[in-house]
Amino acid sequence: MKSLSFKKDLISIQDELFRFAYKLTANREEANDLLQETSLKALDNEDKYIPETNFKGWMYTIMRNIFINNYRKIVRDQTYVDQTDNLYHLNLPQNSGFDSTEGAYDLKEMHRILNALPKEYKLPFSMHVSGFKYREIAEKLNLPLGTVKSRIFFTRQRLQEELKDFV
Repeated sequence: MKSLSFKKDLISIQDELFRFAYKLTANREEANDLLQETSLKALDNEDKYIPETNFKGWMYTIMRNIFINNYRKIVRDQTYVDQTDNLYHLNLPQNSGFDSTEGAYDLKEMHRILNALPKEYKLPFSMHVSGFKYREIAEKLNLPLGTVKSRIFFTRQRLQEELKDFV
């Protein structure tokens, strides 16, 4: 009887899981594949699910983990290892974008936009770009975590809006 209830719960959540999968992949085919893979994994691991706990949360976690693992696999497969004797491919000049006049202009424009922002927006964003975590920024600036996140979000939005013609 336990298995029948599990399958009913699984079927009832399919639409929500598909929407989540589509949000992750931004592609209908990939979302269907992710949904199918998630459902199969849940059925294979039905014995690990503890009844009377958050079934929806359990399913979302499975889907998110599958998506992350698939993404990591794709990145790993696309990583090129230079196996030539003298590392010929690694020593080829790389186009960084900063060598070109367009890249330098874009960077100058980005600095201009950032410098025009008030300090309370510019500082958290600069710290975030430098590698600080949200929580670290909040602690160093003595601000609530939500304020830091919203200021960084606002700055990103502003940059995207101002630089949309350069892309």
